[in-house]
Amino acid sequence: MATASLTRSTPRIGHGLGFWAIAYAYLAVMAFSAVPSPLFAIYRQQEGYSALTITLIYAVFAVGVVVSLFLVGHLSDWHGRRRILAPAILLSLLSGLILVASTALPELLVARVLNGLSIGAVTATATAWLGELHATHRPGASSRRAQVVATAANLGGIGFGPLAAGLLAQYAGHPLVVPYEVFIAGLAVAIVAVLATPETREPADPRPRYRPQRVAVPDGARQRYLAAALSVLIAFAAFGAFSSLAGTFLAGTLHHPSRALAGATVFAIFWAGVVAQSAGADWSLQRLLALGMSAMVGGLGVVAVAVWLTTPSLELFIAGGVLTGGGAGALFKGALGTVIAVAPEDGRAEALAGLFLAGYIGLAAPIIGLGVTLEFTTPRVALLAFAIAIAAIAAIAGRTLFARERRTARVTPAPCGA
Repeated sequence: MATASLTRSTPRIGHGLGFWAIAYAYLAVMAFSAVPSPLFAIYRQQEGYSALTITLIYAVFAVGVVVSLFLVGHLSDWHGRRRILAPAILLSLLSGLILVASTALPELLVARVLNGLSIGAVTATATAWLGELHATHRPGASSRRAQVVATAANLGGIGFGPLAAGLLAQYAGHPLVVPYEVFIAGLAVAIVAVLATPETREPADPRPRYRPQRVAVPDGARQRYLAAALSVLIAFAAFGAFSSLAGTFLAGTLHHPSRALAGATVFAIFWAGVVAQSAGADWSLQRLLALGMSAMVGGLGVVAVAVWLTTPSLELFIAGGVLTGGGAGALFKGALGTVIAVAPEDGRAEALAGLFLAGYIGLAAPIIGLGVTLEFTTPRVALLAFAIAIAAIAAIAGRTLFARERRTARVTPAPCGA
């Protein structure tokens, strides 16, 4: 009966094409979430918003994501993928309409919260749906294709949004309207794509009693888990700093007000994370963590040097940002793998929920701190303080993670042929 019901609800396209339809929808939503990044400097110029206000606008987005992850993100397991993903994308579209209609602070805050609520539901649901569509279309095949596409849609989308928005703002006119209108159209297409894709999760019958997503720390691996959570926190903080304030630094400290350049810079940083994760697909956890942490901290150091030079260097700033993005991407992958390794299978969802909670705290709290610091000191000092804080947390997390990896290597013999 369940199979027949699922067959009747299957729309017009097959699982193979549906896989790419959901990949597009995922990328479109993530790209839209980052559209404001190259536009924040324009909001500052036209509306007089301070750096702190801009960071608060960014932070309420992260709050919306966290709330949605824990209240809605797991519901597609009970109700079906389409029933969660389509309304979630509609929420992003509504956010876009508000941003087109007004540049006033209350409306900006509401729009960003709505967008965050959308992202929390989309991330979990689209990732799961991609995996199931891939498995149905290519039974017995490795799941790596679905994982790579999900990563590219997620981080790659966040990079593509600012690139497209920056180019539109620079060359199409009406910079606080046209980028949103273009992405609203893209989101409308995404909703159609979702509605046309085969469902892979039949609604539960009987439906479980509602509960928020639980958060749990694996027993016996508390220190290693917390170190991984700290690693994700600083990785998200690094991504968030560039996404929210790169345009401000480029226009102010570096004297390059081009909106296209601001968007291209954020694009390069996030795609460096995608490339690093793909390149490190077969690396050990220790290598991912060590190289990721070193590259991220080193990249932030290069960025700090770039703005502290007598004549600030745009080339160094971008190079440091790309190195930071690549390192943060590898570090996140390594921390994620660490938690999957230490969490029992029946507690993995709860452990991962805690990891993402740490990530989005990292996305919001340090960025607010950076914004507050910018109110009382120069951008150079604020950026240097941020880099030092990230390096200090990385040292604390790395000490636990690498010590555990070394102990494991000493007591566990390598398999033959390794």
